[in-house]
Amino acid sequence: MNNWNELLVPRERTLNPTELAVGFVAPVTDQGLIAFTGAESATFLHSQLTNDVEHLGQDEVRLAGYCSPKGRLLASFLMWRNAESVFLQLAREIQPALQKRLQMFVLRAKTKASDAGEGQVVLGLGGGQAEAVLQTWFDVLPAKPYSKIDHPLGTLLRVADAFGAPRYLWLATPETAATAVPVLAERLHVGGNAAWRLSEIHAGVPQIAAATQEQFVPQMINLELLGGVNFKKGCYPGQEIVARSQYLGKLKRRTALVSVAAADVLPGVEVFSPADPEQPCGMVVNAAPNGAGGSDALVEMKLDALESADVRLGAAGGPALQFLPMPYVLDKLDV
Repeated sequence: MNNWNELLVPRERTLNPTELAVGFVAPVTDQGLIAFTGAESATFLHSQLTNDVEHLGQDEVRLAGYCSPKGRLLASFLMWRNAESVFLQLAREIQPALQKRLQMFVLRAKTKASDAGEGQVVLGLGGGQAEAVLQTWFDVLPAKPYSKIDHPLGTLLRVADAFGAPRYLWLATPETAATAVPVLAERLHVGGNAAWRLSEIHAGVPQIAAATQEQFVPQMINLELLGGVNFKKGCYPGQEIVARSQYLGKLKRRTALVSVAAADVLPGVEVFSPADPEQPCGMVVNAAPNGAGGSDALVEMKLDALESADVRLGAAGGPALQFLPMPYVLDKLDV
């Protein structure tokens, strides 16, 4: 088997949360990867992103955001590093423009951005059986969420848990993937990008897409609850507004996990409260099919709408959102 996707891709199907909880593998092809390489890469990115990059260890993984000067998110990243580079994973659809924008601000800094996704396969794994399957190749796995190991067979990132089980991203060469996929396909449910996105949604981890750029201050999508904002680091674009929102209580919005009896829900779709039918009370951040003919989603909304638990998709008379438990404490402070 010379081509890894000859086995996995034809077997992809829409997975439901129960199948994800048992164990799944999904080739992740809708994520881009930027590498910043050079002696001043961490220093440069530290001045641009919402999280601490200068003290990012080689065994760590972090979330981070990139804001406009008005504090609105242009992108969200999964971030890690090795001895040579700092890596930023983001939605592939916005990678070219974001990479170009960040490169514009490099100026004299000793760093250069490049597309690091070429020649690399990204496999997402999770559920109760994933850990045992990965131990076929890895003697040691990352010990906790947001940690990583570098291995001869690739980089293994452990990200936020979902369904009570660890989730991993395995970055491998096509040759390594071609060796591994027969075992993976035999022992785990096989999904695709939608399956991985559904697992991210149930982990409560948002991602900025083209339709949601400049819509949210980081706290609106719970980014600081996930460790994606460091309020003690130095300045970055939009930092003053982000800090003011945190400490002066200017925001009254959060993101919730919901299910809705509607297919093909897309990021950027507005939601409405019947109590105020003329004005949207929020917006879909991410959504994925849930295997039951509907969608599960992360939806940003006003706190009063969240507390009323009566929110509709698309219009005040649209399908009702069914609120699901969040995987972390969602405070309802005026932030």
